[in-house]
Amino acid sequence: MKFSYILCDPAPDLATLTDRIQRVAALGYDGIELVATHPLGFPIEEVATAAQRARLPVVSLLSGWSYANESICLASRDAAIRDRAVSRLIDYVELAARLGSLVVVGLLQGLRSDEPDPVVANERIVAALARVARVAESRQVPIVIEPVNHLQVGFNHTAKEVAELVDRIGSPAVTLMLDTIHMNIEERSLLDTIRQYGQRIGHFHLCESNGGPLGSGHIDFPAVLAALDEVGYDKYVSVKIYRQVSWDEAASSAMEFLRGRCSRAPSC
Repeated sequence: MKFSYILCDPAPDLATLTDRIQRVAALGYDGIELVATHPLGFPIEEVATAAQRARLPVVSLLSGWSYANESICLASRDAAIRDRAVSRLIDYVELAARLGSLVVVGLLQGLRSDEPDPVVANERIVAALARVARVAESRQVPIVIEPVNHLQVGFNHTAKEVAELVDRIGSPAVTLMLDTIHMNIEERSLLDTIRQYGQRIGHFHLCESNGGPLGSGHIDFPAVLAALDEVGYDKYVSVKIYRQVSWDEAASSAMEFLRGRCSRAPSC
């Protein structure tokens, strides 16, 4: 199990991104997770170089920016919008291939305002992601689908629902991921869900129940990490903090929290 940190806000320029990568590496994280934007804003080769110099792999690219900023989604009633969403995800797959990263899909599924019928929506989501998956397979880029809570996404809120979606897509490139803040809202038990789907988890986010610094809410992170250890999860666990404090304070406090409570944290 390796710990990475999510930079939830896109960096405005390459110098800022390089500085943030170096600072995350200095804190002892094993990787970093970035928000993908279109356009990215700087050459992908420069991002790869900055990560290599810091010895901090770019673990994954988050695709949700494109829903919030480009108004595209996989469930849209407009076929042209769905095609744009597929095209954008393929763009992100190509970027991920250059970085050795995976691509996270969550918000790009859309809301019920995009398509009120969940059956129809899922037919569209499956068809669209099958198209993206073919490219991901050829580029050897994993795609992970995130169960997102019902306040933020219109479909596939639970691990069970996403696992069924993954099975319908039927691609070795596509698998399930989990995020504790969404699990806290949608699942009966965080630990039982990890145990049930442990062998299928391709990526994992640690996020407090209030989105703030680890320890400021009520999620039992040592128990979550123990459950991941129990099922043999050996991939990246990304810390996600997007409220209450600056990103660098959040990253520092999270590492202190993990070192104090988890034998799996770096430098323990």
